[in-house]
Amino acid sequence: MPRFYCPAPLQPDALLNLPPQAARHVQVLRLQPGQALTLFNGEGGEFEATVTQMGRSEVQVRIGIHQPLDRAPCRAVTLALGMPANERMDWLVEKATELGVSGLQPLMTERSVLRLSGERAEKKVAHWHSVAVAASEQCGGNRVPPVQPVSTLSAWLAHLPVTGGGARLLLSLRPNSPGLREAMAPLAPDVPSTLLSGPEGGLSPAEEEAALASGFIAVSLGQRTLRAETAALAALAALLL
Repeated sequence: MPRFYCPAPLQPDALLNLPPQAARHVQVLRLQPGQALTLFNGEGGEFEATVTQMGRSEVQVRIGIHQPLDRAPCRAVTLALGMPANERMDWLVEKATELGVSGLQPLMTERSVLRLSGERAEKKVAHWHSVAVAASEQCGGNRVPPVQPVSTLSAWLAHLPVTGGGARLLLSLRPNSPGLREAMAPLAPDVPSTLLSGPEGGLSPAEEEAALASGFIAVSLGQRTLRAETAALAALAALLL
């Protein structure tokens, strides 16, 4: 059954005009009055719905019963990463959403190729939000992970709380860093985590020192050297699946 994100109050038996993006998808699929679909608004669970009217630009549905389904992993993981260049960030947002990431923090670091600020940064964040929406619709997730505004690593670290927030993990090539699973073994499976990963070339030594001073623990994924996007997703999968 088609699933659509509908960021609006959803009440059983109410009539609702779908937001433009969802309406376009319904029209592309050529759904007809009487056909069923699923809606979720990111507030938990999902709703059955039935198409009642199809217009040139508007699609009206009747909201059905609420299904209190929660497909989120038991561990909430925020992924903070030095943005990779080209289309790799789109791909990373999509796959991280499919895996069940709870939030994304794009970062500019010393070795970042992609540099964003002002209106261009805002447009990119809006685009990545759309990517996360589409991935949530596809994978069955009922909560769209928020994509935070682009920040520099130093500014982001400065605003982290001194204590609390669960485990803080830094993907690193430092010698003798414990494996990711080894570092997480003493923690309960529902302890929230923040995973920090660098861009192409990784974080600089000074940036790693700043992260360690902010409470992060350096962890390793083994002896292979992985691409930035591969490392982030491999660690995320190990934490969530």
